[in-house]
Amino acid sequence: MSMEDYDFLFKIVLIGNAGVGKTCLVRRFTQLQIWDTAGQERFRSITQSYYRSANALILTYDITCEESFRCLPEWLREIEQYASNKVITVLVGNKIDLAERREVSQQRAEEFSEAQDMYYLETSAKESDNVEKLFLDLACRLISEARQNTLVNSVSSPLPGEGKSISYLTCCNFN
Repeated sequence: MSMEDYDFLFKIVLIGNAGVGKTCLVRRFTQLQIWDTAGQERFRSITQSYYRSANALILTYDITCEESFRCLPEWLREIEQYASNKVITVLVGNKIDLAERREVSQQRAEEFSEAQDMYYLETSAKESDNVEKLFLDLACRLISEARQNTLVNSVSSPLPGEGKSISYLTCCNFN
């Protein structure tokens, strides 16, 4: 498919430690083109290229793995170093289907995300809980920002990721 086949084309990248469920999140939602590092986070030089031109980053950790949560500041340093300062970053606590094994409280994660000015959502890729909400809310926010930039900047040429408008997504809310 060419870029003309899309109303909007945004680059959304999933990042986080190996084993937190990034690939499973993507498999549960196939309506968007999403870049998944698929375990390549072990090779930092490879993942750095994923950050370039990303419109959104989904920083994922496993709620049953304290270590994956403790690594978030390191991922944020990479985002700061390699991604655009306009990139939308979402923090996702995955594997809520394993709530009985939870090591990271929702309150702690919410406080972390607020301190970092990130939207926060908990999901279960296994059960598809909140997966559609995650990607649709993110798509709506990207579309909204693309439209705002067009209006604010009065740019006659399309912004990266912008094409024709999508009226059926205008009702979405990223709250």
